[in-house]
Amino acid sequence: MKKLSPFFLFLFFFTARILHTTENISPVLDKSDQKGSIIVHIQNLKKPEGLLGVALFSSEQGFPGKSERAFAKKGVKITATSQDVTFDNIPYGTYAISVFHDENSNEKLDTMIFGIPKEGVGVSNNPKMTGPPKFKRSKILSLPQNRKEMIILMKYI
Repeated sequence: MKKLSPFFLFLFFFTARILHTTENISPVLDKSDQKGSIIVHIQNLKKPEGLLGVALFSSEQGFPGKSERAFAKKGVKITATSQDVTFDNIPYGTYAISVFHDENSNEKLDTMIFGIPKEGVGVSNNPKMTGPPKFKRSKILSLPQNRKEMIILMKYI
């Protein structure tokens, strides 16, 4: 019986290990084309009337009050003291959501002196608000789920 040299044994086991590993590799998925839904459960609405403005921001630019800079936005007629809003086909990534209760349906957030809201407001993660909320404290990650749900609690002054 012939003996195999240590080099050939090493080469054999090394090659076998590589071949075994490559059989179990799954294809790498490109996350840039993956999309999902974000479902927002808005609770603690003061009264079931008026409109609800919901804006989905992909960066801190414009967050929370400049909906024209939002990645996506929706306006919904309020029918109850809690309301669900769904954003579909949203690319995986990091987002923050702002909500305002347009009680008088004038399609803008009414404010008092110094910009303090007269109407209800809320943001993702429900941070304590002592001023305008920051994107960093309100951001959510929609990856790697194809469906992300969250609750936003409305606040009134």
